[in-house]
Amino acid sequence: MNNFIFQNKTKVYFGKNSVKEYLGNVLDQYGEVVMLAYGGGSIKRNGVYDDVMGILNQKKKRVVEFSGIMSNPTYAKVQEGAALARENHVDLILAVGGGSVSDCCKIVSAQAMLDEDIWEMQTVKHTYPSKFIPLAAIVTVFGTGSEMNNGAVITNEEKKIKGALLGAQADVAFLDPEYSMSVPFQQVISGAFDTLSHAMETYFGKPEENNLSDDINEAVMRSVIRNIRVLLKDENNYEARSELAWASAMAENSILKIGKVTDFQAHMIEHQLGAYTNCNHGAGLAVIHPVLYRHIYKSGAARFARFAQNVWGVEAKANEEKTALAGIDALAAFIKEIGLPTTFAELGIPEDTDLRVVADSTVVTAGCCKKLTHDEIYDILKECR
Repeated sequence: MNNFIFQNKTKVYFGKNSVKEYLGNVLDQYGEVVMLAYGGGSIKRNGVYDDVMGILNQKKKRVVEFSGIMSNPTYAKVQEGAALARENHVDLILAVGGGSVSDCCKIVSAQAMLDEDIWEMQTVKHTYPSKFIPLAAIVTVFGTGSEMNNGAVITNEEKKIKGALLGAQADVAFLDPEYSMSVPFQQVISGAFDTLSHAMETYFGKPEENNLSDDINEAVMRSVIRNIRVLLKDENNYEARSELAWASAMAENSILKIGKVTDFQAHMIEHQLGAYTNCNHGAGLAVIHPVLYRHIYKSGAARFARFAQNVWGVEAKANEEKTALAGIDALAAFIKEIGLPTTFAELGIPEDTDLRVVADSTVVTAGCCKKLTHDEIYDILKECR
């Protein structure tokens, strides 16, 4: 296992009624002005907004609303939120929604405290913010695990880049699985697959020899697969939703990454596809993963064979490569089983999308078992059609 330093600052309140029971006490720790951030308004239809506003009003907070955060948050939206936070001298940002809301607010929290452009600061100067408006998250859509780290995925529409920035990490996160009950079911499944993707992207990183992080990771992946299947039979099964909620956090709170250099090549490909098409993140990953893995598995046959046996229950074949391929086939069959797209056509990607431009702008990661060229990424994208 590689050397590491581990700390996770986020305090998690998990379970039914956690917001109603604990949010008031948490709010006592912050100042008067709270920015309530959310997306397209679903929290007003499902009762979450009323729950949260009732507690904010009870605590006599002055609420500044920052709404309309889109599923692939844009850099323009970040700047809008930062300006609003500055103007109102916000003491706490309360992000209510899924990973997109949380991601946007992480960067709002940092940008509001800066006199310079945070995109240029990080991508050109390679320096990072150290001052933030405090952030808390109430998660209603599980999958990204964004509530327990400081990474954010933001789309810079002007530059045609969907990339990672670092911002604030939430002091506190509320994970009430019941809040996911009113989310469209396909979004729940897509989010759960994103969790599985995060776990795989870590598992197939380096080093490839056995370590405790990988053992835990296999358990997380098996849990996600099992509980998605439970939901396919019983959409409102609370236990399955609670397991998926915690798996989402586990996949991105850094525990699985201890001692690893992660892969995340599938994410890099999907990010640039999203930058040009605004496609659904989890669904895009579902299309890309099997195709990518069929291109690279021979370079990491032992790890892919272990994945096949320990995660999918595949029996050992004549050799590691055949076992590995059977595991990738099991993943592809599962994606079809749970109703996610298997091609770009099913995903709704326009036929005239310039996949060459997408490929050439994709970041090539260091942790992948085979370092890809942009030509190979282009071949993978074409095969996904």
